[in-house]
Amino acid sequence: MTSSLANSIQSLNSVAMGDKKADLILKNCNLLSVYTREIIPKIQIAIINDRIAYVGPDATHTLGSKTTVIDVKEKYVSPGFADPHLHIDQFVLPSEFAKKALLCGVTSLFSDPIDIVSVAGYRGFQEFLKLGENLPIRIFQVVPGGLPVDAKFSNSKSLSLSQEKSAVKHPHVLGLGEVFSWTKVTLRDPNTMKSLSAMLECDCIINGHTAGASEKKLNAYVSSGILSCHEPINFDQVLERLRLGMWIMIREGSIRRDLKEIIPRVLSHGTYLNRLMFCSDGLDPLDITKFGHIDHCIRESIKLGLKPIDAITMASKNNFDYYNMGKDLGGIAPGKLADILIFNDLKSFKPNKVFVGGKLVVSNGSIVTPIKKKIISPWIRKTVKLKNFSKNDFLIKSKKKQVLTNTIFMQTEIITKIGSAELHSKDGHVSASLDSDIWKVAAFDRIHGTNQHSIGFLENFGADIGAFASTWSFHENDMIVIGSNDSDMALASNHIIKNQGGLVVVKSGKIIASLPLQLAGIISTDSFEKVSSNFEKINNTIVDSGCIFSRPHLIPLFLPFLALPSVRILSGGIVDVKKRCYIQPIN
Repeated sequence: MTSSLANSIQSLNSVAMGDKKADLILKNCNLLSVYTREIIPKIQIAIINDRIAYVGPDATHTLGSKTTVIDVKEKYVSPGFADPHLHIDQFVLPSEFAKKALLCGVTSLFSDPIDIVSVAGYRGFQEFLKLGENLPIRIFQVVPGGLPVDAKFSNSKSLSLSQEKSAVKHPHVLGLGEVFSWTKVTLRDPNTMKSLSAMLECDCIINGHTAGASEKKLNAYVSSGILSCHEPINFDQVLERLRLGMWIMIREGSIRRDLKEIIPRVLSHGTYLNRLMFCSDGLDPLDITKFGHIDHCIRESIKLGLKPIDAITMASKNNFDYYNMGKDLGGIAPGKLADILIFNDLKSFKPNKVFVGGKLVVSNGSIVTPIKKKIISPWIRKTVKLKNFSKNDFLIKSKKKQVLTNTIFMQTEIITKIGSAELHSKDGHVSASLDSDIWKVAAFDRIHGTNQHSIGFLENFGADIGAFASTWSFHENDMIVIGSNDSDMALASNHIIKNQGGLVVVKSGKIIASLPLQLAGIISTDSFEKVSSNFEKINNTIVDSGCIFSRPHLIPLFLPFLALPSVRILSGGIVDVKKRCYIQPIN
């Protein structure tokens, strides 16, 4: 349990004066001060319980017979890093993600669990809160602010206004997550405005998502109490938002990497840095292993010209200032929680030691504190509510022999447009055409048990496989199945049903790669290492078979995502996002 400052001032004051002895002293520190933008040599830091009592040249007055003393030997000391916006309801359990984040010096995560809510509602939100508690990392949560994406088409679960109000009473729930359907704000959707008002009345933070908004629409959005955004992809967008009083989280993660477009112009413009942060928006297992986390953002920013002390400030202090938590976290000073990193140099920014609340959790590149796996409620392992499939479940009927079809044309793994193709019909059924790179694609409601589904055609995939299926799709979490033949599509679907979630690749009646996601169909209960290996095999198998795209796992992830143009598929049908209407698969 984290102590409150109110309950700690007596002991902190006593240690600072030398009337009580510290639990831990760090001496000979080169302190990276985020408050004065300087490196202060030969500093000593005295800690009692989980907070800092003294920072100065000589802490010997706090030294007692039971005080642990660590000689830092003039290495560099900074506050712990934070990721102010990411989705950790992906891939691995919070306990597994924590291990990798801590090794990168990230001691605080601000999680937006939108997908666990879209699958499992308020009950799922409460379950996920438990999974993030009592770990050697600080996990703060927000209530998902974007569900449903579009009530006309969405199949996701969401929280009621009363549930949102109840959720923010929890000490680790800070406010509302990214409100990414910004048109709901500019059009003053009644439910959205009630939610925003409720959060503001509770003095809560509201995170933003303003991709595509500018001028009067952006002004309307900001005036509704939404003061941050992680979506700017260039400096002009950053500057427009800063001028309106917003805070900017510069994204460098697995979906997008925007640092190189933003940092050089920030520096050449001389922009104040006090409202800039780094964020990942989510990291897959391969990226956090290869690149790192917020430490990667610091290294890359320094290469682009940012001063180390400013990069550290953006990675620590600014985050907690934004979340109104500056009295507890974000720097090394008396009264602050003792989240402290020790570095050998100012190049690698891989911490040699990591303290969270004054407790050593990382030493010499290894986790040195126990991280227990949580007990997971059985109900949240049973969210794929589908019966076994046969190949007949993927048939598309037509009496014509030559059929003109509408296709979902994949421009990238994420962006789509409407396409068309002429396909043959045999025995009254339209088949996919591997030769023409025309695939069947299906979406099944796997959450509500309605049997609702839709089947259409997808173009420009290019892999020589039989089927690729996934239960993980952003904010809708239908089961998505892409296939060149109906039998393999059925086999892929049945494998996922058996595992109660995951990704699977099938060819010629055989499973050739599989990533089980047993918790809500979106998170694996396996170790980080096993998940990483399975995830890599999924992508490599599809790419090696000739797929046009380097990250094919993103295709089923984004196919139902209604916040992006142009054509999406959900269990209710194929959707033209801009026109907000359904499209038939056959003309």
